[in-house]
Amino acid sequence: MPLSHLLLALAVAFVWGTNFVVIKWGLAELPPLLFATLRFALSAFPLLLFVRRPSLPWRTLAAFGVLLGAGQFGLLFYALRADISPGLASLVIQVQVFFTIGLAMTLDGERPRRIQGAALALAVAGMALIALHADTDDVTALGLLLVLAAALAWAAANMVAKSAGRVDMLGFMVWSSLFAAPALAVLSLALEGPARIASSLTGASWNAWAAVGWQSVGNTLFGYGAWNWLLARHPAATVTPAALLVPVFGMAASSAWLDEAMPAWKLGATALVIAGLALNTLASRSAASASVRATAET
Repeated sequence: MPLSHLLLALAVAFVWGTNFVVIKWGLAELPPLLFATLRFALSAFPLLLFVRRPSLPWRTLAAFGVLLGAGQFGLLFYALRADISPGLASLVIQVQVFFTIGLAMTLDGERPRRIQGAALALAVAGMALIALHADTDDVTALGLLLVLAAALAWAAANMVAKSAGRVDMLGFMVWSSLFAAPALAVLSLALEGPARIASSLTGASWNAWAAVGWQSVGNTLFGYGAWNWLLARHPAATVTPAALLVPVFGMAASSAWLDEAMPAWKLGATALVIAGLALNTLASRSAASASVRATAET
């Protein structure tokens, strides 16, 4: 991978990692479901007027939008409001990798490699260490469960995206956001209420609107657009290791900008989860190399 492409991959990991702090800033003024609604509304409008809709059934776009919007980000934003620190959230959400593997085994009949079992064991040990410290200033039991549920929703969204095949991912994100925003808006109206929504919108400062804009432009359009641009030019096994830095950037940013404490148990949990993710990445690279060799021999 050329140096410029490597730097781009690192930039995406930095944006995705530090974004957990930006979310926390936005939640200081906006209720979580309204915040998520605005994020996806601006991801859809006005870009859908200029970006061609992918040649996919509406149900595929709707399923992805609802799972990613109301599922992943609705639950994540709600948890970050008061039940988990941004640094820990950036770590816990990464178990979506293992949920995705589990769904692929269940739905597609994929067989896990032995090394992936060891990777899962490391990640589970990390989650257990976090669970042992639930109901502290860093995480509550509810917060941990909400982010794990968000990771499961992300994994389900990954399976929908996989079923879509090779499509223009920018168009896919823009048009699926058209379904994410209404689902989140309904939940916001039901759970947060019209009065709170109105007061939050009228009282929001430029800092809050900047956080919303960054969610749409920086995290969604730049992040996913650049990531998928790289995946179109390099093997996934070459690009995806950069994602291991997302929780590293998330932890560092939360510590530096929000004074999140980094006790030994949290660093230990981080090391276990990242080791599991790295081992799973190694397994993926080995599988990709074996596939290339098998293709060359036939």
